[in-house]
Amino acid sequence: MSSTEVLNVPDSELSSEEIIARNLKVVEAHFHNETPETVDKALELYGPDIVWEAPARGMVYTDPAEVKEAYLGIFRTVRYHRLTTLRRFATEQFVFDDQIGDVTIIGDEMPNLPYGPGTRLNARVSHCFEMKDGKIVREIVYELFREAGSAVDNDDIPADAQVQVFP
Repeated sequence: MSSTEVLNVPDSELSSEEIIARNLKVVEAHFHNETPETVDKALELYGPDIVWEAPARGMVYTDPAEVKEAYLGIFRTVRYHRLTTLRRFATEQFVFDDQIGDVTIIGDEMPNLPYGPGTRLNARVSHCFEMKDGKIVREIVYELFREAGSAVDNDDIPADAQVQVFP
């Protein structure tokens, strides 16, 4: 099957390799559409019973409308300067993604964010996506906020890490 053909096929009809490739493609598309202009496309990749969690901030959302509002709040709170993808890999059921965001806090619409506007951070953000039939059914985002240049702002960045710089 081509990659387009496997998008709407149940996992049970695909090989392990096809499921893994699809899961990685779905998560890549999700991240690509995490913008104010295309967030609805990112949300279309969720299953009907989505659970979205940010444990460090104590946030759990199960209503797609609340997930969208949470994303819009993030967009109004965080300005990205650079995003470094350290690693991403998948199994038939999960995708793990590990990134560092060089960001400035510009708003106050992320509940329980421990930093205020004007703070420059290096945010280590690891995602665990649970996948089923080509949809994200659970997204857990582990956010580790560290002030840029502080004693805890220290990471081992692989030589092949992908860096995206934002204007």
